[in-house]
Amino acid sequence: MNTKITEQEFGERIEACKEKMYRFAYCYVKNEQEALDIVSEATYKAFLAYKRMKNPEYFESWMGRIVINCALDHIRRNKKVTYLEDNQVEYTAKENAVSLEDKMDLYDALDQLDPEDRAIIILKIFEDQRFKDMADVLSMPENTVKTKFYRIIEKLKKNLIRKEVDAL
Repeated sequence: MNTKITEQEFGERIEACKEKMYRFAYCYVKNEQEALDIVSEATYKAFLAYKRMKNPEYFESWMGRIVINCALDHIRRNKKVTYLEDNQVEYTAKENAVSLEDKMDLYDALDQLDPEDRAIIILKIFEDQRFKDMADVLSMPENTVKTKFYRIIEKLKKNLIRKEVDAL
C-alpha cells in the first residue's frame, strides 16, 4: 500500500529513530559534533524527499541509507583522519561493557574496512538488523549481504588476532 506520510508523521518517525541515526553516523566519524552534523544533513535531505517515498513502511531503512550516504560524503569531503574523543560517547545499555582499549581496537579494525564493509558491520552488530533489512538499506541481494558479513567477520577476527600477537 503506497500511502504518503504527512509532515507531522515525518517528524515523529525522525524522532523515533534519531538515536539510531546518530549511532550510524558516529560509527563512521567517531566525533560527536561531526555525527550530529551528518544526522542534520541526512534529516534535511530526507525532509526534502519524503513526499516521494514509495514505501513509508521502510522509513527506517530509507533513513539509514541516507545517513550512510551522508557519512560517506562527509568523509570524502574532509579526507582526514578521525581520532577518538577523550569523552567517549556512551551507548545504550544493550551494548556490553567493553573496555576503552577494546573499543579502540574495534574502531581501528573498522577503520581498516572499506566503507561498504563497514556499513554491513555497523548495521548487523551495532544496530542488530536482520539480513533482509540490511539488504534493503544497502540495495543488495540478501544472500550477498550474508556472504559479505561472514567474510568480513573472519577478516576482522584475523586482524584482531594478529594485532594481539604483535602486541606480545
